[in-house]
Amino acid sequence: MPLAPELDGSALVGRTAAQRLLDFDGSPTTVYTRSAEQSVEQVRRVLAATVNPQAANEVEVSRPSDALSAARAADGALNGLLLGLGAVALVVGGVGVANTMVISVLERRAEIGLRRALGTIRGQIRLQFLCESLLLSTLGGVAGVLIGSAVTAGYAGYRSWSPVIPVWALAGGVVATMMAGLYPAGRAARLPPSQALSH
Repeated sequence: MPLAPELDGSALVGRTAAQRLLDFDGSPTTVYTRSAEQSVEQVRRVLAATVNPQAANEVEVSRPSDALSAARAADGALNGLLLGLGAVALVVGGVGVANTMVISVLERRAEIGLRRALGTIRGQIRLQFLCESLLLSTLGGVAGVLIGSAVTAGYAGYRSWSPVIPVWALAGGVVATMMAGLYPAGRAARLPPSQALSH
């Protein structure tokens, strides 16, 4: 019982047995109730008067579900933080792939210029560098996804948790790194042959 864990280690006995064997005086010190979620507030308002009609102000009504709601809110905030960190990592990885491909384009300007001078169209240049960047980013993205999944599953197994790895996060990691190659490919395709050959 997550809302009342103290009950997990308790023994429940009937009123008659409690009075006969445990000197129970008939006045309980704690009463546990379970209500439907939409009825909790209504039950809370009438509970004190129901338990002790003569002195309802002497009854303290607590709601452990408030603590559970706070824990859920904290979990949601932590999940949002981790999602943000993952997004930042994807951006950094994408920038790394784009930077690598931009350097490749700059180092191969003579090759690009020669191919353009021999009649290669922009689309073919763009496709060449796009394929290279997609291969590089896909291999990196798949490797990152596999390593991240293995680490997540290993830690979850260590803590005896059920590993939860959403498919959309795996696909997002691969797609985000693949998108990083679009800018270098376009830059290579726009490079004029005369400028490329001059380098």
